[in-house]
Amino acid sequence: MPAKGDAPVLPGARAVARHVRISPNKARRVVNLVRGLPAKEALTVLQFAPQAASEQVYKVLASAVANAENNERLDPDALLVSEAFVDEGPTLKRFRPRAQGRAYRIRKRTCHITIAVEAVQTARPAKKAAAKKATKAAEPAAAESQSTEGAE
Repeated sequence: MPAKGDAPVLPGARAVARHVRISPNKARRVVNLVRGLPAKEALTVLQFAPQAASEQVYKVLASAVANAENNERLDPDALLVSEAFVDEGPTLKRFRPRAQGRAYRIRKRTCHITIAVEAVQTARPAKKAAAKKATKAAEPAAAESQSTEGAE
């Protein structure tokens, strides 16, 4: 149960990919491209993005959309990328031999990619459409009353 003052919870789903072998900074560049976009449009953007991380982010987003469709029974066309972020995962430490017997540390960074999608509120446009219909229906009635007043 949401506490007082909390925004209403919209239906949605999320997906997380953990220990992805991509640097968090490189993955964040790609995630920033799709945050706030409709899910279908975000998938298209990721499909044609030249960055290597876009493939992994695409898979996570596709999984989030599938979760929303199968678990929450939401329409995949009405989904919006509400939350998308990348956290740092564990770093794999390796050594590379260098000149004169030295060894340099190589850091192979990993990240955790999280994407949440939620259903776009369709109630507001429906109310606006109903209000427009009501005003259009009232306009001819007002016009008729004005035309009868002028005839007298």
